Amino acid sequence: MADSNKPKLQVSAIKNGTVIDHVPAKHLFKVISILGLDKITTQITFGTNLESKKLGHKAIIKLSEVFFKDEDINKIALIAPHAKLNIIKDFKVTEKREVQVPNQIKGIAKCGNPKCITNNDNVNTVFYVLPKDNEKVALKCHYCEKITDPEDMEVF
Repeated sequence: MADSNKPKLQVSAIKNGTVIDHVPAKHLFKVISILGLDKITTQITFGTNLESKKLGHKAIIKLSEVFFKDEDINKIALIAPHAKLNIIKDFKVTEKREVQVPNQIKGIAKCGNPKCITNNDNVNTVFYVLPKDNEKVALKCHYCEKITDPEDMEVF
C-alpha cells in the first residue's frame, strides 16, 4: 500500500489541449507514432508504467494546444481500445470521451499478406475490425481476407 505522506511527482497542468489516458504502457510509443506526435511543435508530456487498477500499468499523454478530429483519435482504438480523452480548456476538463473502435478502417494499416493487392498495387487498404477480446481487436482485409492480429498490426 502506498504511503499517503510520500511526496508525489506532478506534471504541470496544461491550459488548453488534450490528455490521452488509459493507454496500455507497452503501446505508448505506437500511439505516439500513429498520431504523428513526433512531428508536433507544441509541448507534449508523457508518462509510462504508471499504476492503474484497470490495466495494471498504463501510459498517459498530455498535449498542449492539440485537439484531434474523431477519425484521428479513433485510430488509437486499434491499439488501445479503452483509452480515454480529456479535452482541456482554460485548465479545466470540458469534455471526456472514450475512443470508439470503428467497424471499418481505410488506409491506416498495412495488410500482413505480402501477396495482397494493397501491397503490390496502388490500392488503399480496407479492413473490417473484429473484436478479439476485451483488450484487443483484429483486422480482416477486405481484399484478401487475411486476419491480422494486434501483435502483427502495422498502423501508419
